Amino acid sequence: MFKIQSHQPECHFSLVLISLLSCTTNQARLTVSPSSSQFFKGDFVSLSCEEDDSSAGWTLRRNTSKQQRSQCGSTWGKPAGSSCNTSLMLHDSGVYWCESREGPISNMANLTVTGGSVILQSPVLPVMEGDDVTLLCKTKTTPSNLPAAFYKDGSLIRKQPTGHMTIQHVSRSDEGLYKCNISGHGESPSSWITVTDKHTTTPPPTSTPPPASTSAPDSTSITLPPSLSPAVLSVLSCVGSVCVGVLLVLLVLLVRRCIQRKPEGETQMTAF
Repeated sequence: MFKIQSHQPECHFSLVLISLLSCTTNQARLTVSPSSSQFFKGDFVSLSCEEDDSSAGWTLRRNTSKQQRSQCGSTWGKPAGSSCNTSLMLHDSGVYWCESREGPISNMANLTVTGGSVILQSPVLPVMEGDDVTLLCKTKTTPSNLPAAFYKDGSLIRKQPTGHMTIQHVSRSDEGLYKCNISGHGESPSSWITVTDKHTTTPPPTSTPPPASTSAPDSTSITLPPSLSPAVLSVLSCVGSVCVGVLLVLLVLLVRRCIQRKPEGETQMTAF
């Protein structure tokens, strides 16, 4: 009698590891167009999930004062491929992100919609250390080159005659809550600017901003739920990196073993 020993399961397991590895490395990046953290009521905005792998099934979700984890196309927005288009109302202020079927999420964007007459156009996503950042204070109906005063954490930074201010070579000390004021028109809501380390390869979730200034007209402050806090995401990211390393090592060992045994034949005949 003969016993047939097959080595195919090991090779099949290698394919499973490849599949797991590809799922682990899928990522998406949320982009906002026009790129700003503040908008006037009625402004049009397009949010997109720029994905490495469309098979991951990324969808765009948000948290607002009225809804939690609501998906684009359910009660808000119109899906258009990997994008979501919407005309903003006051209740659309909140935190937006992309989420896949497997659970991972992208960077987050905190959008503020105001019914007031002044907004501060500032980066909606984290900025990298060393970059230059330009802030623009603008009104809804008048030219956007009016003299404006800029504030950080409640303190006056400077007054600019043309309504825009550039922070050169930003550092961690530039993180904070920014707003602006145009005399005779009013004050903008406040927005948090996050600065990331220049060695960061993928943008981390935005920091949870402190409560918006109570003087900001018709704006709503939304904070991230505990389950989506940056600290938890950081831990999950580290665990994911370790898992990827282990999977790579196992994959290399199994592939080498399959290659070494292949010349001996797909099966071995053992008499007993």
